Amino acid sequence: MKNLLSDLFGTITPPSPIAKYSDPGAGLGALLNTFLKVMIVGAGIYTLFNLIFAGYAFMSAGDDAKKVAGAWAKIWQSLLGLAIAAGAFVLAAIFGQLIFGQWDFILNPKIPEL
Repeated sequence: MKNLLSDLFGTITPPSPIAKYSDPGAGLGALLNTFLKVMIVGAGIYTLFNLIFAGYAFMSAGDDAKKVAGAWAKIWQSLLGLAIAAGAFVLAAIFGQLIFGQWDFILNPKIPEL
């Protein structure tokens, strides 16, 4: 099938800037993998700043019970969000191992060549 298509349509040499993406394992899978990693790093940075601001709000709350409760809620929500973001990697590894027999199958997708 592959020879029939290349005989029918010919071959195309990709331009040099995108030649490194001509690998069948690259492309959409690599883009999604990079997007996932950037989102997780962004979640970690957001959590760090959120914890810093919530800690400052907690320290400056004084005797105001509403401000203390609000700061604790923000700290708790930040830590819960970080746990969910980190847990996504753990669940992806577990499901990858159980379903595909390879722990990084979901984290590093490879598109098979036709």
